[in-house]
Amino acid sequence: MVRARLATSRGFFMIQGKPKHYCGIFGVFGVENPARVIYNGLFALQHRGQEGAGIAVSDGTKVRSVKGMGLVNDLTSRKEFPTLSGHLGIGHVRYSTTGLSRPQNVQPLVVECIDGIWAIAHNGNLTNARSLRRSYQEAGAIFQTSTDSEILVHLIADPMYRSRPRRVERALSELQGAFSYLLMTKDSVMAARDPYGFRPLSIGKVGNGYAFSSETCALEQIGAEYIRDVLPGELVVVDDKGIRSSTFCEPISGSLGQCIFEHVYFARPDSMVFGQSVHDARIRLGRNLARQHPADAELVIPVPDSGNEAALGFSKESGIPLEYGFIRNHYIGRTFIMPTVADRATSVDMKLAVVPGVVRGKKIVVVDDSLIRGTTSRRRIRTLREAGAKEIHLRISCPPTRYPCYFGIDFPSRDELIAADHPVDDICSFIGADSLAYLDMDGLKSSVDHPNDFCTGCFSGTYPYDVTEQHSKEALEMPAEQTV
Repeated sequence: MVRARLATSRGFFMIQGKPKHYCGIFGVFGVENPARVIYNGLFALQHRGQEGAGIAVSDGTKVRSVKGMGLVNDLTSRKEFPTLSGHLGIGHVRYSTTGLSRPQNVQPLVVECIDGIWAIAHNGNLTNARSLRRSYQEAGAIFQTSTDSEILVHLIADPMYRSRPRRVERALSELQGAFSYLLMTKDSVMAARDPYGFRPLSIGKVGNGYAFSSETCALEQIGAEYIRDVLPGELVVVDDKGIRSSTFCEPISGSLGQCIFEHVYFARPDSMVFGQSVHDARIRLGRNLARQHPADAELVIPVPDSGNEAALGFSKESGIPLEYGFIRNHYIGRTFIMPTVADRATSVDMKLAVVPGVVRGKKIVVVDDSLIRGTTSRRRIRTLREAGAKEIHLRISCPPTRYPCYFGIDFPSRDELIAADHPVDDICSFIGADSLAYLDMDGLKSSVDHPNDFCTGCFSGTYPYDVTEQHSKEALEMPAEQTV
């Protein structure tokens, strides 16, 4: 009866997949062929968003751009790509967390203000977007997209800010929520992070120029040397005069709000995020998981790719050999971008294949990074059973995800989270495992440096600050009867 109840409760069986990503940004200044350099950087960040991609560049006089739905690789086939000449530019890969998946919302946003062209790329979610947008619309402003990212364009163009010193800093100070922004004019690139530092953003040195990236793996991709992270509440500007820094807010009085899911799942393991190796953090997660929840098993099996390092840590700590019981089809994208329920379910089945000879007749520990809705895990456990696994013990390298995220992960409602109101035993029965255990909060926090500076709200329900404006990704869409 438990399975039947869970399978229909809140529509769990209608939603597939992992937590959704929230975009990647990359920019350069002072490099030759910036479009190709940005393309290479975005290619390394493709895991952060697969709905759309774009690049905007400048030669100091004219700004040119190319963008569209799909992957970074699709940009090179567009007729505009060969025209992208210059020495500075910014780029973006998108997964929609505010604003639906449609061409108008692909970034960078390129707009013409009274003082010239501006381009903007954003990673994160603004929690006061709806109220700011409404105030501008009531004053007669016209919005071209349904993304929260466009809010900053209107703030920068607002005479209240445009005519005053520290214009960009004043505009940024009006924003609430999670943001890492790259901004570009015809002759400068700017990088900014929100005061709590929810989203990562790093600075690199490439030749005589500079690069900015959501993850350091993209800096490595272009041969840039990592210098440091953009600090929370900092605006970094680079132009022909060099690189300089300013702040746009007072330092927060308490802890930061760095997203811990970067280390659990989102970031590539070869990146340094928030000053720490993602690979090392995930190894610690796996070791702590093995200490807390050992299992009588013959093999440790990772769910690739984001479960690989945690499984390795579990194996090292437990002494149980690591084997690859799943083979990933790398030609299948991350399943959250599939347009229909049927497509997502089919993609889950196609994405990972079981190696029967590895699991047949064996007691196995399956290590995964997270369990959000339960439906994907259920399908994978079933596939392992069909391949002949004798016992299946599922271990999750983070705590149960019980609360929504307002800062850029696409589960804004508890209705989408299987652990929100179901105990572990019920979830275990639903997915069909012999046992299920999650890493607890102590094990999670002891796996990262400076644990008090991380946001763990999706596990604990306690956020870095009170969010008064809560909305879904469709919140800024026009009502259907008003669209054309």
